[in-house]
Amino acid sequence: MAQTATIEKRPDGVAIVWLDQPNEKVNKVSLEFIAELDNLFRQLETDDEVKAAVIASRKKDWIAGADIEMFGKVKKKGDFIQVTRNGHEALFRLERSKKPVVAAIHGACLGAGTEIALACHGRIVSDDRSTHMALPEVMLGLLPGGGGTQRLPRLIGIQKALDMMLTGKKIYASKAVKIGLADKITTRESLVDAAVAFALQLTQSPFSRKDKRTFLEKLLESNSLTRSIIYRKAKEMVLKQTMGNYPAPLKILECVETGMEQGMTAGLNAEAEKFEELILTDVSRQLIRVFFNMTEKKKNPYPSSLIKPCHTIAMVGAGFMGAGIAQVSAAEGIRVLLKDIKEETLAAAKQTIYKDYERKLRNKAITAPEVEEIIGRVESKLDYSGFEKADIIIEAVFEDIKLKQRVLAECEAAARPDAIFASNTSALQISHIAEKASRPENVIGMHYFSPVPKMPLLEIVKTPRTADWVVATCFELGVRQGKTCIVVNDGPGFYTTRILAPYMNECFLLIEEGCEAGLIDRAMKKWGFPVGPVTLQDEVGIDVGAHVMKGELAEVAKAREGYRSTDAIIKMFQDGYHGKKNKRGFYKYDERGKKQGINEDIYKYFGNPARKEFSTETIQNRLGMMMINEALYCLQEGILQNPTDGDVGAIFGLGFPPFTGGPFRYIDREGAEKILAVMEDLAIKYGARFKPAPILRDYAKAGMKFYAD
Repeated sequence: MAQTATIEKRPDGVAIVWLDQPNEKVNKVSLEFIAELDNLFRQLETDDEVKAAVIASRKKDWIAGADIEMFGKVKKKGDFIQVTRNGHEALFRLERSKKPVVAAIHGACLGAGTEIALACHGRIVSDDRSTHMALPEVMLGLLPGGGGTQRLPRLIGIQKALDMMLTGKKIYASKAVKIGLADKITTRESLVDAAVAFALQLTQSPFSRKDKRTFLEKLLESNSLTRSIIYRKAKEMVLKQTMGNYPAPLKILECVETGMEQGMTAGLNAEAEKFEELILTDVSRQLIRVFFNMTEKKKNPYPSSLIKPCHTIAMVGAGFMGAGIAQVSAAEGIRVLLKDIKEETLAAAKQTIYKDYERKLRNKAITAPEVEEIIGRVESKLDYSGFEKADIIIEAVFEDIKLKQRVLAECEAAARPDAIFASNTSALQISHIAEKASRPENVIGMHYFSPVPKMPLLEIVKTPRTADWVVATCFELGVRQGKTCIVVNDGPGFYTTRILAPYMNECFLLIEEGCEAGLIDRAMKKWGFPVGPVTLQDEVGIDVGAHVMKGELAEVAKAREGYRSTDAIIKMFQDGYHGKKNKRGFYKYDERGKKQGINEDIYKYFGNPARKEFSTETIQNRLGMMMINEALYCLQEGILQNPTDGDVGAIFGLGFPPFTGGPFRYIDREGAEKILAVMEDLAIKYGARFKPAPILRDYAKAGMKFYAD
């Protein structure tokens, strides 16, 4: 087997352990990796020529985490616990080595990589904006299994450690030093030499670490009584945020508490036991599948021969969406021509981009010159001058078919014949926008989600006339922008908006029937959505919802058997309700835009119904099944090309409960027969709009699943 690590011995007595996993883009921690590293350090321990060691990487990242594929081999209790304990022993030997070891970290240092770094005697990081450390195992339904639940709280304090482990958040270089996660920071170019000097320094005397906790943190963490308050409050926060759907955060808390109250040995034993317990949960299996799906959708499946280079994009519409698309493009070195009809809108767009970087600037995750360079790539335009240089033109103007057709015609007149025209519409059919296009084969949909810099999904919509090279090139742009991409076929609402519409409609029907609006939000958050539908409507905008209710998608819905809807949203919009953006929505908002409870005035738009009690299960079934059933129709009608795209789109675009794996994984888990029975029962009680899609009936009858695994 090819070596993952090689040793470079320097004349000063420092051995540099170079990590460079063969045939991999990143270094990943596997069973073989740990064994090799352990053997290597055992050799160095007895090598009289070596006084100290530095662990560095020849790849763009240090260590990207564990090789997650090995978790799929764990089938029963006892399959993995010894593996974890062996890892603990190896890192314990590294930690207790008489020869100091320094981690020289550049790029991503994640999961098991961070745990290896924690076992080292010193950590030095590069000041590059790509450098960050994290323990993101919680996002896979797991806990840090390499001693992270024990070493991290002892290094940076319980509260900061819990914040890292319970959120999986990235800690960039400057902040890592500030909180004590890293000891030193230097440039990328001098990283290895600085690490060598640090290692030699440690051979003379141990590094004296300053306790970087605040006074209050020290006080609360100083004795078991006040620590119990930390654990209790953290548990309350976890249960509030996860609604009990995710077991990993609670297991992390248990491991930390055991280790801090009973000692590190007890803590490591708890970590090993609970790590294996979590691997065997369905939640972890689904989240790992979601991770693999997401990773796959960040790779362009189209042949490189179809992909045309994209150096410049033109963005028509400098509103919130346009500014976001411009930002994620400029951040990747793409020149952006940002056009709008108002100078003040263009200025506001650049201010929006700058504001989005403010937090990263404060945390020194990016420098002011780098931000200025990004914004400098965005060139403001009040006309179409320069559009002949654009490889891809994206429009994000108001959702009006005639306006979009006019913009398309103007862009075709100003652009090169080979320029791609992409619409960011969320509901209008791309084929209708392209009806009068002179080059319909160059027209495509690129549906981004708001806010663009934060939302991971890009829904690429192709028509029967869209050329393959156009799809391939737009997919490549999405990958460059850091997006998780799915490709769907054209239709009203495509996939995501189409399955969201009946879900939202059912929410409004419940309010019309007398259900309290806040109860619906609470029920769907408990089911696993990050926000409830009422909050979502305020966030997206009541104006947007009203437009969808009157658009092409509504016309398609009306043709469905048993269709029923309410015009309450349209009435609210006509009376000036736009949601959070103008602080007039389903919720009341203070001056800072913070929610202040349900706005009781909204009920008059639903006919002031008498309040009725609805069970949580009823609310969840009515809304959840409407979305799932529409996803089934999308697969049946060929809007979706496969179930995986449906699951990825629902999770990353709409927040469908990730721990279920998505609508189609959810059906597989529960069984098609059971889902069929639930829908048929809902149809009897509430109407034919719940009538199951024929594909579900077929799968239930044949005992089939959407996935083989």
